[in-house]
Amino acid sequence: MSTIEVKKIVKAIETSDGAGVKLKRSMGIPELDFIDPFLMLDEFGSENKEDYIAGFPSHPHRGIETVTYMLNGEFRHEDSCGNKGDLGPGGVQWMTAAGGIIHSEMPIMKEGKLHGFQLWVNMPAKHKMNKPSYQNIEPKEIPEFKDQEKKIKIIAGKYQNKIGPVKGISVDPIYIDVELEKDKIFNFTIPSSHNAFIYLVTGEIKIGNKKHDQLQNSNLVCLQNGNDLNVCANKKSKFLIIAGRPIGEAIARGGPFVMNTKQEIIKAIQDYHSGNFVQK
Repeated sequence: MSTIEVKKIVKAIETSDGAGVKLKRSMGIPELDFIDPFLMLDEFGSENKEDYIAGFPSHPHRGIETVTYMLNGEFRHEDSCGNKGDLGPGGVQWMTAAGGIIHSEMPIMKEGKLHGFQLWVNMPAKHKMNKPSYQNIEPKEIPEFKDQEKKIKIIAGKYQNKIGPVKGISVDPIYIDVELEKDKIFNFTIPSSHNAFIYLVTGEIKIGNKKHDQLQNSNLVCLQNGNDLNVCANKKSKFLIIAGRPIGEAIARGGPFVMNTKQEIIKAIQDYHSGNFVQK
């Protein structure tokens, strides 16, 4: 098997979204537009309620899937298909916007620490106008593997004999949360067909066999294609490993809409303003 090495290191930039929620964005920025099939990655986190209290009021999406993973705090999801769900520590919400959905993600908490991630996943053209769907995954549904060296949470994909609860996603995603003790090594196999990246939340890690720049908090690491991923923790570290099968199609962006052509973006905007947007 070929060892996976570092391709590019991206430092997250500070920005805001929604109604002023402060966050760190490491994909969907000038330095890193996308990693097919992934379009955007945000880390939101603060102990100051003014940084998150306004939340993400109702807004539309078409042509993508949004994945929200919470470490601390609590948000409530509501959408135009009638779905509702509370997202607390350790929970995941995987929303397939497909042909059109309007949703809100608003904090239930009034104070305290908020910390989590939102990932945007592209959809193949043949699925972009499908019926929307929504998976609300409670922490107890996410399998864990734990020993003296590491703790693994498997959201999507497989580790050892444990399989993540996310099902039915066309890009065959891998999404795992790893906590690795100092000086320990984590080995993981990724299909060579998949594009993959690591997001380092806290700590300091070394990836592969070749020398690379120092990796510390809030770094996104694009990985070369291969099979054998080896991560060594220079200090106790927490990181996400995310991978998926590339789609290989043209991408047209228009704010919360991601389609294949500019004409499809214009149609999405027209549908939204004419009241013909929601695909139930």
